[in-house]
Formats: sequence, structure tokens, C-alpha cells
Amino acid sequence: MYPIRSLCLILLASLLSWSALAQSAPPPALAAKAWLLIDNGTNQVLAAQDPDTRIEPASLTKLMTAYLAFSAIKQGVLKQDQAVPVSEQAWKTDGSKMFIEPRKPVTVDELLRGMIVQSGNDACIALAEIIAGSEAKFVELMNREAQRLGLKGTQFANATGLTHPQHYATVRDLATLTSALVRDFPEFYPLYSQKEFRYNNITQPNRNRLLWLDPSVDGVKTGHTEAAGYCLISSSLRGPRRLISVVVGTASDNARAQESLKLLNYGFQNFDAVRLYPKGQALSALKVFKGSQRTVKAGFTQDFVLSLPKGAAERLKVELVSQQPLIAPLQVGQRVGTLKVSIDGKPLGEFAVQALDEVPVAGLLGRLWGAILLFFE
Repeated sequence: MYPIRSLCLILLASLLSWSALAQSAPPPALAAKAWLLIDNGTNQVLAAQDPDTRIEPASLTKLMTAYLAFSAIKQGVLKQDQAVPVSEQAWKTDGSKMFIEPRKPVTVDELLRGMIVQSGNDACIALAEIIAGSEAKFVELMNREAQRLGLKGTQFANATGLTHPQHYATVRDLATLTSALVRDFPEFYPLYSQKEFRYNNITQPNRNRLLWLDPSVDGVKTGHTEAAGYCLISSSLRGPRRLISVVVGTASDNARAQESLKLLNYGFQNFDAVRLYPKGQALSALKVFKGSQRTVKAGFTQDFVLSLPKGAAERLKVELVSQQPLIAPLQVGQRVGTLKVSIDGKPLGEFAVQALDEVPVAGLLGRLWGAILLFFE
């Protein structure tokens, strides 16, 4: 096993209240069990049906397997050109395969493509075993990472997505996981747009039909079991905005693609991308105690872009609330306040405001004086 690194989220956002979007066009009716559409930049929910209902994730599970594999490579635990032994368990696993074989060399990079493009269950098992020693131990890592990412309605029982009574998720959790993967591993994310992969003299296409139907779609993953139906997580980048849709429980391969495209188009056509604040712009200077400087500039470390109903931008109101008391040391990107956003008096969301510069601890006299000020504050 390897230590799971802790990640500082660039932007923390509350989920968008549907009542605040009342003036946007109603979402389309989808022939699906559950679905969700989010703005990836802010985690705003633009449309949803049964987002917290427990569902079988099928091969959408492989997003977590990939997340841990990418983490292992980034930490130096794995190398992409590293040869991986193929066990009997990996070779004989059920379901879709990339057709790895015992005693035949396969690299980590090939396994990644076999898992992502070909949806190979055998690739998942081989990666799980090289990372954690066994699939069972790898599943422990999956559930630990799910907790760290805040996936409250998810539990993993395997690395592949094969049906199991203790293996489940929600579309909200799957959207959160996808957003984390896009954010944390931009160097690996392009693998999800690869349309086909050839291994062991067998070429298999990516099952995500939207890669051919919509040039703005660059991922992410399909899934299917008899119980789960046909599922698809899609990610589309149009201009400055990336939307992620999760659609599960459709009746066919074609249906999951068409319903997902319908949902993505709804989001882009009915919401404007509005940049409220550019990266690094100071919204305010907030008071700091026991620091080498008395204030810290507060703003966003990335462009702050919201998805707003058409024509609603001019009715937007914001309020910055300081997270007091702020006590040094402070790091760049650390949360120092909350930006409350509303439209026509209806709350739209609350978003974390970050420190734009570092504030070290003051010297002894400065800390004593800060303690006195803090006492009276």
C-alpha cells in the first residue's frame, strides 16, 4: 500500500439550490433512472433527478481505480513504463477485457489505456495488485479515498464494477469523483478522449459514443450491467466552461449517449458563463492576528466563473463574509472567507474565498501584541 496524499481543493463550493434557478428553462425529461449536471468549475448543480439515490455504478467504478493509479504514478510508486506481472485472477476475471495474459509483459501505461479505453476488468485487477498487493487491499484504499473526497453515498467492493450487494454509489458522488479526477490529474485526463486502443492484436473502440458525436466532449466513462442499465459520465468543454453530466439506468447504448447529449446541451444553452472575478483579484483585505502583516488579500486563486440563468447576471448580488478570527500563519489558497451569492434575494450558493498571499507568523512581540488584540476582539 502507499499513503494517500492530501489535496487542497482549489475551490470549495456548496451545491446549488434548485430554487435559485427557477427562472431558467426547465431541464429536459430524460429516459434514465437518475441523472445530474454540474458546472465543473464551481460544482454548481444545474439539473438533477434523484442525485442521492443509491445506484449500481458498474464500470463507472473504474474512475476511482484510475484515480488511485494516477496518484501512485504521481507519487512515484508506479512508473508508466513499468512492467506488471499478470496473475491468474487478473487473467480469468469476468466481464470486459483488454486480454492480458500470464507470462506476457504488459506496462502500466498499457493497463491504463486498457482500463480507460477498453474498459478491461483484467487491467483493473492487474493495477490493483501492483499498487496494493491484492484487490481486497486495493478496495480498502478505494473506500478510504472515497471518504476523503466526501463521497457519502458510495461504497466499493471491487476495482472493476462487477455486481456486488455491497458495491454502490450515487450520481452526485460520481460527479464529485469525476470533477476531482479532471482537476487533480490534468496530465492523465486526455486518456479519456482516446477513441480506440490495440493490445494483443485486438483493437477495441472506446464505448463513449459522444467522442464521435460532439467534438467538445473529451470523456469520460461508460458502464453497463443488467442491473445498472446503460450508464455514461460525460465531460464537455465549450469556451471557458466545463460541464459534467452523469446519466445512469438508460435502456441502450444509443440512449445513454443521446440522453447525455441532451443534458449537456441544456446546460450550455440555458446558462451563461459569467466571470465574476479574475484570478488573483483582491476582493478585500481581511484582518489577521499574530502575523508579520496585519491584513491578507482575499480573492480566488483561479478565475471565478459561475453558470447563471440567461439574463440573470445583472440581478446578481454578492456579500463577502470574513472567516474570523484569522490567525497566522496563512498559506496561499487557504480559506479565509465566504462569498455569498444571490439572485433577486434568493441564495445561489456560498463559495470559499482564499488567501492570495502568504502571511508568516510574527516575531515574539508581534505575537504577544496579536494575542492582546485577539483577547479584546
